[in-house]
Amino acid sequence: MSLGILVFTLLAALAGATLGRVRAAAAMRASRAAFAPVIERDFSQDVAVHGPLKRTIDLSASVALLVVAAPLLLLVACFIKLDSPGPVIYRQRRVGFQGQAFSVYKFRSMRLDAEKDGPRYAAVNDQRVTKVGRLIRKTRIDEIPQVINVLRGEMSFVGPRPERPEFVSDLERAIPNYHARHLVKPGITGWAQVKYHYAATIEGAREKLRYDLEYMQRYTPVLDLIIILMTVRVALFGVGSR
Repeated sequence: MSLGILVFTLLAALAGATLGRVRAAAAMRASRAAFAPVIERDFSQDVAVHGPLKRTIDLSASVALLVVAAPLLLLVACFIKLDSPGPVIYRQRRVGFQGQAFSVYKFRSMRLDAEKDGPRYAAVNDQRVTKVGRLIRKTRIDEIPQVINVLRGEMSFVGPRPERPEFVSDLERAIPNYHARHLVKPGITGWAQVKYHYAATIEGAREKLRYDLEYMQRYTPVLDLIIILMTVRVALFGVGSR
């Protein structure tokens, strides 16, 4: 057995054991909504204790990703430019920490006229997605420019997915405690992103909120590292992409 396979096996075993404990704890909770105030208090305490370490993980993971992926990012930028007219990277308003709006950076994966009829969720086999866009969305490469937001302190490497203001207002009216996910910085990846597929409905957003609240309640730096490892699987196999 090669060293690489051995390391991967050990990491997989560690992730499986930790995830098992998280899943068992989640099963014992009858309702996540009832625990929202407790989650807020516990997460605030965890951040106070682990905040500097979490920020260190954010910066280290972001810089490492940029260094390792630099040749790929340059290649992707060229393909996007050749594939369709428009900018390589675009900015889009999202809701972040404490409900504050900010501009998130992403590789452009749709046509320039994608939202001529207004904002809407991506659909399965969405015709607005370009040829290159379909590949980079499937592998999550389109999300990599968000390391800029992490370095600027607007996002964390791991956290709830930042949602668009146009959708947040509707989701907060329809889903109790939806605002609680804004008690933490949004992330490039997160517990909900690796455990659930792309959510384009109220029910899907409700389910992802359950995972976001679980992440906040069970947060540790070790869980962040496990989520980062699980994200590699998501990227390699295109789980949950649209």
